[in-house]
Amino acid sequence: MGFNSGQWLLKVLVVATLFQVSLGSSRLFQVSLATRKLSELVQDQTQLLKYHNGPLLSGKITINLIWYGNFKPSQKAIVSDFISSLSSPSKTTQPSVAAWWKTTEKYYHLTSSEKSNSLSLSLGRQILDQKYSLGKSLTTKQIVALAAKGDQKNAINVVLTSADVAVDGFCMNRCGTHGSASGATKTGHVKGSKNYKFAYIWVGNSETQCPGQCAWPFHQPIYGPQSPPLVAPNNDVGLDGMVINLASLLAGTATNPFGNGYFQGPAEAPLEAASACPGVYGKGAYPGYAGDLLQDATTGASYNANGANGRKYLLPALYNPATSSCSTLV
Repeated sequence: MGFNSGQWLLKVLVVATLFQVSLGSSRLFQVSLATRKLSELVQDQTQLLKYHNGPLLSGKITINLIWYGNFKPSQKAIVSDFISSLSSPSKTTQPSVAAWWKTTEKYYHLTSSEKSNSLSLSLGRQILDQKYSLGKSLTTKQIVALAAKGDQKNAINVVLTSADVAVDGFCMNRCGTHGSASGATKTGHVKGSKNYKFAYIWVGNSETQCPGQCAWPFHQPIYGPQSPPLVAPNNDVGLDGMVINLASLLAGTATNPFGNGYFQGPAEAPLEAASACPGVYGKGAYPGYAGDLLQDATTGASYNANGANGRKYLLPALYNPATSSCSTLV
């Protein structure tokens, strides 16, 4: 396609700024994943994501899942298996989810303050709120309250809302967010941090509300170049879309947990490890085309990563600071 990197960056920054929701004093840093899927492709992006001297997540971190609303056991397994796959042993069939996650390790090697640090992720607690304790229309403040139900030390708390739950800004300008909030404990999980904040993520199931925005390429896009939707690897458009968004936000959380890590552009609308590579899932990607992907011979599903329990997933490209380019598994 031959996009000039400077022109591309300007366009994405404008789009990201337009899609940013202001949250006032809470300083919750958000990513709009609806824009990243249908924006123009990064081809020759040579500028590193700038380091803003803040801490990255490090140490042994558990990922707690807070399920809000109606999820089938099979749907929960899709996400929990993905989390377990982040640290799966090398015997997993390649390309693997764990190999995809290794790109984030390169960020820790760029600065002297983080070189000795590393991040190890594991699946923690799963908390169920099947009775919609806060109703079916949630504010950002309520999302944070739900996230606080998880451990606030050495943890990332992930809130997952079901397809019948509306969240402020969902589908209009975002598919999910990541941010931080003050913990109730006096012990923080980031070495040297004086603010004692915990990191959290929220992702919504877009299947009935906006799959064309938040579950592409498993659904026809609502705008931009049109191409046939791909078959979802776990046969669930909503949940497979959630995994894409969760993966993107996990990468952003690890490398920019408190808004002063690695990002590009304004802090209010940052481009991060995954959102700096919009719409790219495999080599040869261009607007409206996810790239040259692997295909399951039995189901016809498209994927680029193998996971635990025989799972297959589609994961977004990550910006590789070592090569100054968007890195894909296939």
